[in-house]
Amino acid sequence: MTDKESKQADDHELGMDRKIDRRDFLNGLAVSALALTTAPAFGADGAPQDLPTYYPPVLNGMRGDNPGSFEVAHALRDGRFWATAKHFEDLNHVYDLVISGAGISGLSAAYFYRQAVPDARILILDNHDDFGGHARRNEFHLRHHLELLNGGTMLIDSPRPYSRVASTLLDELGIKPTALAKACDRPGIYRELKLGGSTFFDAETFGQDKLVPGQGMSWANGGKHVSWSDFLQQAPLSDVVKQDILRIETGTEDYMPGLTSDEKKDRLSRISYRDFLLDIVKANPGVIPFYQARTHGEWGVGIDAEPALDCWAMGLPGFQGLHLKPGAIHRMGNTAAGYEATGGSAKFHFPDGNASIARLLVRALIPAAMPGHTVEDVVTAKAVYDELDRATQAVRIRLSSTVVGARNIGHPDSSQGVEIAYSRMGEVYRVRAKSCILASWNMMIPYICPELPEKQKEALHQLVKVPLVYVSVGLRNWHAFDRLGISGIYSPGSYYSSTFLNMPVDIGSYKSVRSPDEPILIQMVRTPCKPGLPERDQHRAGRYELLATSLETFERNVRNQLGRMLKDGGFNPAEDIMAITVNRWAHGYAYEYNPLFDNFNTPYDQLPNVVGRKRFGRITIANSDSGAAAYTDSAIDQAHRAVQELVTLERL
Repeated sequence: MTDKESKQADDHELGMDRKIDRRDFLNGLAVSALALTTAPAFGADGAPQDLPTYYPPVLNGMRGDNPGSFEVAHALRDGRFWATAKHFEDLNHVYDLVISGAGISGLSAAYFYRQAVPDARILILDNHDDFGGHARRNEFHLRHHLELLNGGTMLIDSPRPYSRVASTLLDELGIKPTALAKACDRPGIYRELKLGGSTFFDAETFGQDKLVPGQGMSWANGGKHVSWSDFLQQAPLSDVVKQDILRIETGTEDYMPGLTSDEKKDRLSRISYRDFLLDIVKANPGVIPFYQARTHGEWGVGIDAEPALDCWAMGLPGFQGLHLKPGAIHRMGNTAAGYEATGGSAKFHFPDGNASIARLLVRALIPAAMPGHTVEDVVTAKAVYDELDRATQAVRIRLSSTVVGARNIGHPDSSQGVEIAYSRMGEVYRVRAKSCILASWNMMIPYICPELPEKQKEALHQLVKVPLVYVSVGLRNWHAFDRLGISGIYSPGSYYSSTFLNMPVDIGSYKSVRSPDEPILIQMVRTPCKPGLPERDQHRAGRYELLATSLETFERNVRNQLGRMLKDGGFNPAEDIMAITVNRWAHGYAYEYNPLFDNFNTPYDQLPNVVGRKRFGRITIANSDSGAAAYTDSAIDQAHRAVQELVTLERL
């Protein structure tokens, strides 16, 4: 058999030739792809979103930074856009405010601006084919049952309590996280079935494929309790590595005797968790592959690039004997190392993640676009996309529109307005506004607004976003998980570092699955990184990798890894997979300052995020980047700041 024939045989066994839901579909019915890719003859403002059949949450295949969402931005970055762009069409439309970016920050900015200027006319432009930014909704109809999963931002959660501004906004939208969590979370579904965490040791990293239940990642540890000693006895690791992992997990030795808690925290903030394990704990290097990916889901890099102090606050082991006091040490102006180990915000996960927050903001801005009235019914509401961009509305959201220029009319110090250019379906349009908020991501802003001061542009370029992939996989059933007694898998050496059954939440008429006989969604997470490089360089390398990776490669790895991890549970990747949606975010989480690679003593007003977000005439900046925090409350807080800067200016 030739290599080609062997690959074809392997692909057949994996089901790569099976026809699953990669097509565009709506409520189980086929939808013409033409409605989502080709512009109808609606005039300059017309677009696919104006068709009544347009509904991107149900699209499978490559989503997130999907094809068509980033090419114009890359051409602008590379200096190719204006050389080939058609002469722009002046729409002669004048708004009070134009916002670039329909993520939570951009939508929040529109909400705050309407509070300050109730009769304001606002246009929101976004390069993606859906609103919400990283708060993306994946909607499936498996055997006619609605099932949801977050394609991006997962939940309401922050290492700090939400600010008054952010918490007030949630309250006004009807979101009361603590009450919702109490009423809607259903972890007992998995506990009743005795499903817990597990770890998959892959042959390439650990010498053999082996799934070991009892220790690992899961939403609810309801499985049979397995001690670390019993767990490690089954692991394909050497005796010395097993002994050191047991010591890390259960030991009580003080590895920093003679130092106070604050002195220990200071030292831990300056070394990586990897170096802590090797140089302070004196563990065998063989423990590193086991722990390397434990920080992937939180920061997008492995333990080689994360401070040991943040890993302590995250709950990673090895610190039991240090007797560190709760609380953070402050660094880099307004950010902290060692997030509050016992504090933080309230937490709640909508079935579609924080896409429900974006949908509630859209309802507040354009009620006709989001039927319903409560925080519960927004989960199952079907957004009406052809209502987003009506000329009669005070607020309009225009999708698939990449902002390519924003400039003050006149000198920034005396500007009376802003001209905004955007590209849509091969055409370039220009509109005007009294003010503009750039609520996209920082690194593109210098290309959109090249007249910014050089120091500010340099600062904007420094915050390199964290690349990541969330894959939503629809399974015919979840018997394999049930048979193996697991609800989640940590796989430190594999392509996807974690796999979870969908978090069970019942809200309004939305009900989580109850029986392993039913179809279910699972999520697989990949955060591409290059251990050994500085964090920013790891993110850059990961971004390049994601943009060069085909949907076929993502899918093959899904099928191969699930087949290997779940084989003892009877899983068949060719038969049991119903649908796959790959949410590729080449520019994902906002960058958070890291004392391993950033100047620990930088004054607040010289931090890149603070310098980068400075108002430029009637142009302000709002995004989670400008707060240097990858959390929804940061996006909201920065939106409020940007709006207040404009409102104060307009009242002068």
